[in-house]
Amino acid sequence: AGNMLFLWVFGDNVEDAMGHLKFLAFYLMCGMFAGYMHAWIEPNSAIPLIGASGAVAGVIAAYLMLHPRVRVWVLAFKAIPLRISALLALGAWVIMQFVMVLLPQAGPVAWWAHVGGLIAGAVLVLVMRRPGVPLFDRHLKVA
Repeated sequence: AGNMLFLWVFGDNVEDAMGHLKFLAFYLMCGMFAGYMHAWIEPNSAIPLIGASGAVAGVIAAYLMLHPRVRVWVLAFKAIPLRISALLALGAWVIMQFVMVLLPQAGPVAWWAHVGGLIAGAVLVLVMRRPGVPLFDRHLKVA
């Protein structure tokens, strides 16, 4: 459910920057790279791997490359609505993924798949976005 929420909230903007078919290819490639990263780093892992979370991590990385200054709503402490920059909200999530790969026995999550998806998304958005689509909200005026 969490993966689908992130895909619903952030995926449409990434899709707009790429187009429908390129976005589908982007999403699938992020998922595949995430799976390969997990298999390469954790070859003996017993953690089941579907790939959706790695693909969504790629979408998050692409969103951060495209729209880091956009303000998003978050629920702090699961109760307090705050409007903060995507860089702060999603950047914290990205940092958490890298921290979790360093912790021993960090639970039944394929953290390396998330890292692989993040790397794939950050690289692929550079070449798969439509011509003229700027990175890092360069078209926004600083207020």
